[in-house]
Amino acid sequence: QVQLVESGGGLVQPGGSLRLSCAASGSIFRINLMGWYRQAPGKERELVATITSGGSTSYAASQIGRFTISRDNAKNTVYLQMNSLKPEDTAVYYCYADLIRLGFSVAYDHWGQGTQVTVSS
Repeated sequence: QVQLVESGGGLVQPGGSLRLSCAASGSIFRINLMGWYRQAPGKERELVATITSGGSTSYAASQIGRFTISRDNAKNTVYLQMNSLKPEDTAVYYCYADLIRLGFSVAYDHWGQGTQVTVSS
């Protein structure tokens, strides 16, 4: 079994900051790509940012310059630092990992349960 557990969501005023964390645990052999997606009410889930095991990052256009993704491979943890938050950033944020479980040779997608981020005055 593998679990991805997010933390750090909450209510913040426009212009504020939040830092999300996601720790992967369980029978993990190797984690390849990790990242964050989000889903706002009535909208489809969308990519926020991803990071490879080597530290290469990719961002959705609307997050460039405001969000920073990072990763601690020793802790199997990915972070998302969100600055200059806007009301349109309000969504449930989901952690994602493309990983290989112990005893397996193929990587599969794994998702966290989601954490709510609300940007409002």
